[in-house]
Amino acid sequence: MFKSLRTLFRPELVLTRSSSSYVTRMRHLMKLKEDDGACLEALRSGHLLLYHWLAPLLQKAPATASTPGLFQLPAINTSDFEGVLDKLGKSRALVNEAVLIACTEQHEAQFSLDVGVLDKSEVERLCGGAFIDLRKAFFLLRGPEAPLVARGQALLRWHQTHGFCSASGHPTFRNQSGSQRVCHSSGQTYYPKMAPVVITLISDGTQCLLGRQATFPRGMYSALAGFCDMGETIEETLRREVAEEVGLELDSWRVSGTQHWPFPQSSFMVACHATVTPGNTQVSLNHEELEDARWFSLQEIEEALRLKKPPRNPEGETPTLWVPPSYAIAHQLVQEWVQQQRSAAR
Repeated sequence: MFKSLRTLFRPELVLTRSSSSYVTRMRHLMKLKEDDGACLEALRSGHLLLYHWLAPLLQKAPATASTPGLFQLPAINTSDFEGVLDKLGKSRALVNEAVLIACTEQHEAQFSLDVGVLDKSEVERLCGGAFIDLRKAFFLLRGPEAPLVARGQALLRWHQTHGFCSASGHPTFRNQSGSQRVCHSSGQTYYPKMAPVVITLISDGTQCLLGRQATFPRGMYSALAGFCDMGETIEETLRREVAEEVGLELDSWRVSGTQHWPFPQSSFMVACHATVTPGNTQVSLNHEELEDARWFSLQEIEEALRLKKPPRNPEGETPTLWVPPSYAIAHQLVQEWVQQQRSAAR
């Protein structure tokens, strides 16, 4: 039977933090969000993550035997980037358009800034990096940097698409940190929002079900996902999406975790494991939703997880199965299922 909402989050998953450092850092971040003067001062001594039309700037990371070919996010001092603007003959006022995304353990503020108005190649040359599409960047960055670059892009995108009030049609204006936008005509205040999405990995006990959309790169399969309809619970969304996409009725489910995901706009992913009975595995594919969905064995999934980057998959050849990058919560679901299968076999 389906579990009640009170069992969604297990006690052992509760995180513990050093109260003194975490609370102090969060209150400092809150002050910067609410105090324009303090935020502007923090910007002067802060770090910038640069984007060019929402593609983040990455630099080659020092290669090691265990991490060859990885990239890193360059933390560019505001003063250094103002020097870049001087060399390009552009106004330093562009820096003020940066939005606050986080602060380090040392309370150094971190901002994201889109420099799409500047010449891409010149910025890359002067900053010693390359602007790379965010989806590709997820395969190139180390774990802790991926959520940061995703958050920065999501906030920039939100500001770029919320320049006008839905009530009055008049322009909206952001505060210094970028944590909100206000319409002075209607008095309406807008805050960045995420759309809730349920993503689930279905198992019959020995296999797992993965699907792909036509827009996916060749060979890539992922867990099934769908947006919550207005007024739905997580359970209702989960059951409806699975029924709509693959024609299966679930037997049980549990929540594994959550994640912000910047695509297609900004989504709040609720990741679940679900099961069907072994006799209830016949897939009835909805081709309007998915291009394909199929059951995969443990061996097939383990081989897919060994791939550290997307395979070439030339046209005309049978594509190699691969799964989303390690940062994606779909990848986490697949990893957890493999661990469950291995444990059950012992």
